[in-house]
Amino acid sequence: MSYGVTASTLRDMTHIPPPAVELRILDAELYQLDARRTQLLHRRAWLLTVLQPGPPAPVMPPPPATLRPETTAPGVQNVLLVLGGILLTLAAIAFTLVSWGSMGITGRALVLGAVTLATLGAPVALLRRGLRSTAESLAGLGLALTVLDAYALHEVAFPAGDGVTFAAAAATVLTALWTAYGLGLPALPGGKSPSPTLLLPLPAALAIAQLPLLLWAIAAGGGPHTITTALLLTAVLAMVLALRVSPKAVRLVATVGAFTMGAWGVLAAGQLSLDATGPGAAARAAALFALAAAGAFGATWLSSDVRLRTGTAAAGGLFVVVAVGGMLRTTLPADWTVPGYLACGIALLALVRGRLPEPVRHGLGWASAAVQASAVLWALPVTTVTLFGPVTWVTRVWSGTPADARDAVTADAFWPAHTATTPLVLAAVAAALISTLRTTEWRPRALTAALTLTWATALTIPTTLQLPYSVGLLIQGLTIIALLALAHRTATLLALATSLSLAAVSLATEPATLAVLASLTAVFALATWRGRLAPASAAASLAYATALACATGAALDWQPEHVALLVLAVPVAAALLAARISAPTTTLAVEIAGAVAAVLAISLSALELPMFALVLALCGVIAAGTAVRPDRRAVGYLAAALFVLAMWVRLSVWNVGSPEAYTLPVTVPALLVGALRRRRDPNVSSWTAYGPGLTATLVPSLLTAWSDTHWTRPLLLGTAALAVTLLGARHRLQAPLALGGGTLVLDALHELAPYLVQVVGALPRWAPPALAGLLLLALGATYEQRIRDARRVREVLGRMS
Repeated sequence: MSYGVTASTLRDMTHIPPPAVELRILDAELYQLDARRTQLLHRRAWLLTVLQPGPPAPVMPPPPATLRPETTAPGVQNVLLVLGGILLTLAAIAFTLVSWGSMGITGRALVLGAVTLATLGAPVALLRRGLRSTAESLAGLGLALTVLDAYALHEVAFPAGDGVTFAAAAATVLTALWTAYGLGLPALPGGKSPSPTLLLPLPAALAIAQLPLLLWAIAAGGGPHTITTALLLTAVLAMVLALRVSPKAVRLVATVGAFTMGAWGVLAAGQLSLDATGPGAAARAAALFALAAAGAFGATWLSSDVRLRTGTAAAGGLFVVVAVGGMLRTTLPADWTVPGYLACGIALLALVRGRLPEPVRHGLGWASAAVQASAVLWALPVTTVTLFGPVTWVTRVWSGTPADARDAVTADAFWPAHTATTPLVLAAVAAALISTLRTTEWRPRALTAALTLTWATALTIPTTLQLPYSVGLLIQGLTIIALLALAHRTATLLALATSLSLAAVSLATEPATLAVLASLTAVFALATWRGRLAPASAAASLAYATALACATGAALDWQPEHVALLVLAVPVAAALLAARISAPTTTLAVEIAGAVAAVLAISLSALELPMFALVLALCGVIAAGTAVRPDRRAVGYLAAALFVLAMWVRLSVWNVGSPEAYTLPVTVPALLVGALRRRRDPNVSSWTAYGPGLTATLVPSLLTAWSDTHWTRPLLLGTAALAVTLLGARHRLQAPLALGGGTLVLDALHELAPYLVQVVGALPRWAPPALAGLLLLALGATYEQRIRDARRVREVLGRMS
């Protein structure tokens, strides 16, 4: 503040903030100062204790803590006033309903009238003294007493009268009385505005003002149209007040009343429009919607809020569409009901391009979009049945030609009624999207939506028009070709979905199945030349080729194991194509499709073991051919596994029980591969190069030899193990030396086991412990030498690879 301000100037300055608010601020500041002082005193006492070596300085006791109130005085006052008003209102209700009959009519009128007048007059005196909260509480009590007065008047003066008529009159009188009372109350002393002082009377008057028109319409015996008109007029009046009055509480009540009564009236008008059976009834319902639209557009012009103007314009546009569409519904066939409403919704777009204000144009655009979206939702069941209904043919393959295209998709599905115009609705919405959304931001989305709607149109034409079965297949095939020609991601997905539906619906007859699968194979194969479509198209082409092979085998009455040979043509083609394709994504898609076809072929041949072995071997040949490519060397392991499995299956067919027949085909290639690898990379460990191959034969043979009672197998196994051991020692390799030596020792132990048992049985019982003791003594005596020898053996093995 400037120091040049005089005292007279300070006295004339307006308090900002008001004194009551400033007092609360000062109290809060003083409380914070007290708390800070207490904290500083505690810190000072601690510092004195640290600095003085003598006895600690006396610490000043903190000031007594003051209890801070948990609520404000105005809050306590309001709670007390509200509770008092509620209690007095309940007492008045109890007096009116219970004790009323014990007094005469004069006493009743005098008591209730005097109490009401006194209650309504008390706020006048209280406002002149500045007691606004108390006046507000008593005013609420007085308003409640006026309702009780009306009830008492009906019970005394009009007990046999029409209750609805009396309620309408009472609501009208109370509305006028409460409004005059709220506007006539005096202002607070020193107030600056002539606006009503109390907050309750005017909102209460506006709340009860929602009833008179409705009650008068019911009392006059009005029909549904009259009552709906009263609802809509009430909503329009409330809307005008909500946009024009200044008190916030009045605006809130008016807004709630406008939305509540307006929603009630619009729903009633919609029901009347749907129930209309002739042009006259439809016109009366349309007049109701015209009234609602006038109110909505009036709110658009009166409001200054952009979002509110957009919303009310959208609501008005919807009301106009429902009004005009309702009249068209009574003059058109049932199949044309939705197209009629849709035409009205699309007609709104003409206004969008006009010179209307931007919020209004946006609102009408949203209204048109809502109508079009509703029409698309109405067409969704037909599209769904057409697309997914043919799946049921999977359980009834080649059971007969359907009567028409609709019968082909509704074998086990329900066809919605009055949907003959579904393609027209979808095409109209697609055209509206393309012609309306031309901005850079929304154009791609509009084109995608229009493409989807056009696809749905072509998909539903055969079923809605009940075209012949073959014509339906042809239209779906042409749709797939057109979608693939667009070379668009969404179009490709739609083409794949359509092809699945077409393949399913073609299962009704054998010729249709073969023709459709062959066509799909060729179409998707041609689509692979479009770079963006190559992965999906190539995979789809191979998938349909696989299905064609199965269908061809079934048409020739082949057994599943023979069909497997036909299916193997797909993996062969996939392997050849993958070697010539340069795009990695397409190559991977082709290889996956071929692998799936190979798995299917193996599954089909699994029940016939000879054919199973042949199919496994052929799959191994395909995998070996793939492994020739430098980037697919790892497939060689799969090829080896397939060859081994094929040989094992063949051996089981021949009832071969010798394990060597199963293991040697694994060991020999494994040892050759290991030898080639060590030749290329001498640093490769012998365990990596030869360990798997030697283990594959030595371990199963050793296990079999231990249970064999003849001498041939152990002799041959021992000879082989000795040869492996000598080779390991000759070339200083750990794996052959350890595996061959271990096998040789265990095999010899198996052969000498009977003699060892006899020797152990011939020795006395004390001999084994004595021999063990002598062995321990000998080991102890030469412990150091044995350690040196063991270290030397370990070093020798360590120098081996």
